[in-house]
Amino acid sequence: MVSGNGRNGYITSGSPYSDSFIFQHMWFNFPSADPREIPPELTSQLQEARQNVFEQNDQWKIKHNNGETRVRTFYYSYHPGHQLRLNMVNRGQVADYERWTNYETAETGVKYRDNDGQWVRTSFTSRTDDVSITKLEHSDLGKKITMVLQLDDISHMDGAHNGMSEVHALQYKKLVDPEARYLAQVAHYPSYAGSELCHGGYAGVTQVIVVNGTKERIVLEDTHEEMNVGLERNPAIQIKDADAVFLITTSGRTHEMGSIENFADCSSYFLVDELLQHTQSVVEKYSHAQCAFDYEQALSLHAAWHSREFNTVRFALDGDEEHKDVDNLKLIELQQASPERINHAFMEQVYNQGRYAMICCSGSSAPRLYGMWTGEWNPGWRGIYTLDANVNLQVAAMNTGSLTQAQLGYISFFLRNAPDFEANARMAYGMHDAIQVSVNSDGDRAMHVEYDNDYPFEYWNAGASWCLLPIFEYWQCFGNRDIPIVEDMNIDRLQPLLSVNDNGLSDEAFVSLKERGTLNLLQDILLPLLTKQANFWEQICTPEYFTDVAGQSRYEPGKQSLLAGERYMIIPTYSPENHPIGYNSTITANATMDISAARDGLNMVIQAEMALKRPGYDKAVGKWNKLLEQLPAYRYDEDGALCEWAMAEYIENNNHRHLSHLYAAWPAYETHSDADLASASAVALANRDQFNTTDATAGHGWMHKALVHARLKNADGVLHSLLPMMIEGGYYDSLMTDHDTNRRNHCYCTDTAFGVVATVQEALLYSNTGEIEVLPALSSDWISGHIEGLMARTQVQVSRLSWDQSVGITSVVLSSLIQNNTIRLSSGLPWTTALVDGVEVQVHMHGKQKYVNLTLQENQETSIVFSRA
Repeated sequence: MVSGNGRNGYITSGSPYSDSFIFQHMWFNFPSADPREIPPELTSQLQEARQNVFEQNDQWKIKHNNGETRVRTFYYSYHPGHQLRLNMVNRGQVADYERWTNYETAETGVKYRDNDGQWVRTSFTSRTDDVSITKLEHSDLGKKITMVLQLDDISHMDGAHNGMSEVHALQYKKLVDPEARYLAQVAHYPSYAGSELCHGGYAGVTQVIVVNGTKERIVLEDTHEEMNVGLERNPAIQIKDADAVFLITTSGRTHEMGSIENFADCSSYFLVDELLQHTQSVVEKYSHAQCAFDYEQALSLHAAWHSREFNTVRFALDGDEEHKDVDNLKLIELQQASPERINHAFMEQVYNQGRYAMICCSGSSAPRLYGMWTGEWNPGWRGIYTLDANVNLQVAAMNTGSLTQAQLGYISFFLRNAPDFEANARMAYGMHDAIQVSVNSDGDRAMHVEYDNDYPFEYWNAGASWCLLPIFEYWQCFGNRDIPIVEDMNIDRLQPLLSVNDNGLSDEAFVSLKERGTLNLLQDILLPLLTKQANFWEQICTPEYFTDVAGQSRYEPGKQSLLAGERYMIIPTYSPENHPIGYNSTITANATMDISAARDGLNMVIQAEMALKRPGYDKAVGKWNKLLEQLPAYRYDEDGALCEWAMAEYIENNNHRHLSHLYAAWPAYETHSDADLASASAVALANRDQFNTTDATAGHGWMHKALVHARLKNADGVLHSLLPMMIEGGYYDSLMTDHDTNRRNHCYCTDTAFGVVATVQEALLYSNTGEIEVLPALSSDWISGHIEGLMARTQVQVSRLSWDQSVGITSVVLSSLIQNNTIRLSSGLPWTTALVDGVEVQVHMHGKQKYVNLTLQENQETSIVFSRA
């Protein structure tokens, strides 16, 4: 079970007598000996790469400067904080065991009964106070608490002893003060040359409050763990005969812990003192004359915010009512027993679990591969941020899901990494004033380090468009607003990036911006960054590589401009992990993902320019429109499918799980207004379903497919893309998710948990600037239901959307954030008439789609009913 506030959090098992809490911190990164600096060989190999791709030489290898074939290096790894174990001394026969997560309060709990009565233990991570708090009370029969609190060895935490020898290069200590006020773990990271964490480390502190009992510092048996360099290696706290125990925990890291050579001899630690001071301030805040610690008050202040955030959206499916009060284990069993349909009670619960966990890991950063939770020191894929599917899926629901903090954390994450994105474009392509998003980031750095011939990530070009789209959608949903400047943005590195001008902001303008304390979403963030991603597309397109009027690839050294009918080639490109049949390199040209991303990115910057209308905007709009016309055209296969590469020389390879070439359907919106492109995308998707026989286990692949189906208005496709993770091993008992349907990697991963939320919202509501379609991909099995509180990407809140297919009625209540908001509204279900606030209105036709025109007033609810005769 998990809780969190986006920065601190925990995982707990809920075991009756030997419970464990693994504490988390979003910024915990474990360094490695791999270099994390921009390598010099990238730009020097660009022309060579282009030539070999053009000549279809798939044997060309990326090399180091010394001529050897490059071997991929890696980012730093996410890691857990201290693992606190609660060992109960009095044990008996457990009965009536139950554990739970309260989605409205972010509180987890466990209760059970034994010979001494019923015991209850609850915990939560406070959004208000940035601590995790646990309450234990005597049993309902008055039996008091006797227990031992201890810290588990790092080497005993799953993964630390399994292929990650670097863990043993750290040094750490377990600390318990003489008065047994707190337990702490403090660790010094390995000291690797060139690492910004060479003098860094982390710590976690748990302050212990005992009511009407005793506590004392004890020393448990030495486990002889070599990296534990404490004078006493296993101190603990023994509690006897307590009426109640409260545990207040927080964690943090520092870059300034001194030299690792001096760590063993240290007797004081600034970071531990800082964390202890913070927990003590929380204790004092909730301590009163009649109460050693007011847990309920601490919970209520936190829950007021969390419940408001969670309850903004409410989703319900009618049917399977008899299953809606059963526990998770029974729900999983019921779902696995119905492999052809989604159990409605299960669907509601996994939607709520996903939304809950999204909120818990939002606000400080983007979600990691694991959200923010891990118990391993060797997590799969290092628990990092993967920006070519996973993070993108995990944030897909935040805007339409009416969250308020997730967007701020995501913006902070992007800005934190933006200087490295600028360096990537400069070092890979020799560009100026441009950005290229890396495939991965460890949160601290995102420069090109992870690449080789099998994974040529330095030529993945679509990332900036894809990763800026959620920020653009934030603007579409909520309008322009001021974003607080926070420490995690590393604002002092951003002066060259927060302006459309080549040289960034002037010193005077930058000082003024920092004094203001906020960034304007449109002017300071979106337009500058969208301009820099547009600059990337402009600079990657060189007239020397082009397709002629017949669509043939051409190379003319020294060519200065395109002629009428000619189009640029995008070269080199990388369509993640796939390559054409008969061509054994993933370094290619004209990847459709890149074409779609370029079109999407240019359209976004044009909209931003048109909205802001800065001096000279019309010139910029003209330039970007011209580039749009000169981008490569989409290519279609013999069966009408959209090709993964717009190259006549390539043969499509559909035996692959990735759907990168369907970017035009999701995350972009092109297929909504282009019926031919939508049809071609549907054929391409069907080809993947038919021919992908080697790898169909990854949850992110199924979620990506479900979102594409939703955008293509294929309700059956949505259903059949969600089912594999649901009917196999994708969901744990807590309804958090694995990376795979069959748990082949045994890897905790949240892109499925969050991706399901996004899929439900996209199936129920399509929106873009000036248009809303309700129920575009509603399953025929979802006969009736409702959802409340979604946001449409046109500054409209969908206060309530309900439907009943049995009688042919769809009802929707809309409320605009702005005055005179003109939209086009339609329904994906068959309908013949529409009532607006009880009055029948004119129905218009656009192709085969019927719609009504609405002009919404600010904060005024408008009710629309679509009816089938």
